[in-house]
Order: sequence, then structure tokens, then C-alpha cells
Amino acid sequence: MKMSYWFFAILLVVGIAVGVPGIRTASAQDDPLKMGTILQRTDVPGAKDMEAILVLRTVPPGGESGWHTQSGSEIVYIVEGSCVFEVKGKPAVTLKAGEAFQTSAGEVHIVKNAGKSEPAKAIAFYIARKGAKLEDLSVPAN
Repeated sequence: MKMSYWFFAILLVVGIAVGVPGIRTASAQDDPLKMGTILQRTDVPGAKDMEAILVLRTVPPGGESGWHTQSGSEIVYIVEGSCVFEVKGKPAVTLKAGEAFQTSAGEVHIVKNAGKSEPAKAIAFYIARKGAKLEDLSVPAN
């Protein structure tokens, strides 16, 4: 009988040791600021080492970006659904498909899916350092 208790105890410890890193990996992959599809990159004439980047962003039902900033300017066009856009210290605004918003460098803001059942999709346009990774375009606010 003691042997089976030890077996299950060891199995539990091994399961936790294997499972916890997997949970951390999954949550890092689900970070909305790191998610999106880069649709296009192009050089910015007259701006050495800079490029324009067009990204398709999807915010799941009830999801949000978390408070974050950009190092440069950002323009976002809502393609599907609706989003609540809020700049720190200003009232929130609800935007629906066909509407847009912009942010300035360092401006702390959040984007939330206003819908509870459908994802919201948006096209985001950034000016960034050439070769910037998707996860470098938006940085969590401190």
C-alpha cells in the first residue's frame, strides 16, 4: 500500500514540474500585444532605418490589450466588431467597424473588445525601426 502512495506522490510532483512551464508558455503566447499578423512592411522614404508596418490584430470576445504604449505613432482602423479605446486620464470611447483612432509615442492606452461573443479585428499601422518584431511594436505600460 505504501508503494502506491509513493508512486502517486511522485507522479503528482512530476506532473506539476512538467505542467507549470507549459502554463507559463501558454500565457506568454496569449499575450495580446504579441499577437497579430504582419500584413506588410515597407521602407519609409527619407527616414533611414525606419519602416511602415501594417498589422492585423484580433481581440477575442471580452479580451483586452492591457495598458500599453508605442514608441512611435500608431493608427488603428476597426475592421470587424467594436472596441473600447481609452487613453489614460481621458474618457473611454467605443468605436465600431469603419472607425479609427490614433495614439502618439508614449501615450498610455488600452483597447478592449466591446463585444462578448465575437472577436474584434483591426488593422494597425506603425512607423518603427526597420526589422522590429511584432512584440516590440506595443510595450506594456509600467
